[in-house]
Amino acid sequence: MKTERKSGISRRKFIQSSVKAAAATSIALGVFPSIVPSTVFGRNAPSNRINIGAIGNGRISRVHDLPGVWKFDYAQVVAVCDLDTKRAAEGKTLVNEFYTKRNGTPFDGVTVYNDYNELIKNKDIDAVIISTPDHTHAMIAIAAARAGKHIYMQKPASLTIQEGRVVSNIVQKSNIKFQIGSQQRSSEQFRYAAELVRNGRIGQLKTVYVGLPGDPSGEEEKEMPIPANLNYDMWLGSTPMVYYTEKRVHPQANYDRPGWLRCEQFGAGMITGWGSHHIDSAHWGMGMERSGPVEVWGHADFPKSGLWNVHGIFRTEAMYANGVKMVVSNELPNGIKYEGTEGWIFVTRGPYQATSSDPVTNADGTKPLDSNDPKIIQSVIGPNEFHLPISNDHHGNWLEAIRDNKSPIAPVEEAHRSCSACLVHHITMKLDRKVYWDPAKEKFKNDDEANSMLWRPQRSPYGISEVDHKKFGAV
Repeated sequence: MKTERKSGISRRKFIQSSVKAAAATSIALGVFPSIVPSTVFGRNAPSNRINIGAIGNGRISRVHDLPGVWKFDYAQVVAVCDLDTKRAAEGKTLVNEFYTKRNGTPFDGVTVYNDYNELIKNKDIDAVIISTPDHTHAMIAIAAARAGKHIYMQKPASLTIQEGRVVSNIVQKSNIKFQIGSQQRSSEQFRYAAELVRNGRIGQLKTVYVGLPGDPSGEEEKEMPIPANLNYDMWLGSTPMVYYTEKRVHPQANYDRPGWLRCEQFGAGMITGWGSHHIDSAHWGMGMERSGPVEVWGHADFPKSGLWNVHGIFRTEAMYANGVKMVVSNELPNGIKYEGTEGWIFVTRGPYQATSSDPVTNADGTKPLDSNDPKIIQSVIGPNEFHLPISNDHHGNWLEAIRDNKSPIAPVEEAHRSCSACLVHHITMKLDRKVYWDPAKEKFKNDDEANSMLWRPQRSPYGISEVDHKKFGAV
């Protein structure tokens, strides 16, 4: 594959100049499309598209991330990558079949990779979607940012707080468009609830209740032969070498919810799994998008045996510097309740699911947006009041940010802050005591034990280099 050029300028610059020219043509015709139509460029002109590589071709990629981008004419999925060769091949088939059906002609334009490093080296690829397990997010994001690739990455932003700081610093230095998959920022009810709170519709905000799903524990699992189609060593990445068993990784026969989500070796459980969504949305309403709590305490039950060992029943509480208290528990209704001096607002996803195997639904008729007084949520926010940015499509917002050279709605620093707040809650669960967090320095106060949990040892040759950690690890 050759890099497309036009008059000696790079593909990426040509994309931007072409968009501007098309916009000028539209203005001259008195037409103002929100997305430049394919007829202006020619649907299949490769120099006019954002070429995307999909890294990780499992459940969330197939039903959420790939459909999220391939529906846009000015984006093209040109490559897929997975350490499981079977999943990579099936990813290629899925994408080719979509474009064949959409275009009405046979399509076979997807390249398969089994090592993300090789995909990232392809100069024809402008952007990547990282849909891999949590423990691999940071090292892939750093490699992609260094190569100048725009990034859409599934949450959480990192496995550890220090790792997330390195990612944020390197991405910001790279000047690429990064979007975390906190799609609630592109959901009208979550944005509107946050705006109502920040404009004082419930008086002074006092407490925020965050309800998350839970995860059941599992039985011990016997060692199994590593499938020939899986690069298990690279899949484990920077985490310790442990024996292979299917429920530690992902199903070989289908795309059901993978077992790694319930293993602490690869994540923190629901506190980051759904906490990255709800705490991120809560921070919007609290005006704390780039900060975090100052005190956190609570308790969690952890399985005493079994392969799946993330937290079970839990309740943690946090205080913020502005005096607002946050309560997080799997025993609260799934969603966010803002409680103020003059009323409350509750917001949840309603019937929305990213995938059919999401561990929770709101089929009981819970309203996506509710309040103690209907007048609160019927209130109109005036033009001179506080407004959050608007996005009605999370993947589309990222693509528009690339195309129009603007900030996406869920940028890397805010992604890191949401994740780091979740991880502080996880640390207090593990310690089973109160911790004092400094969100400016990203350190615990006078607490060596807690500070030792900001980072995990890494297995060579994977993970973040010591050079990067020393250079980019400071706030």
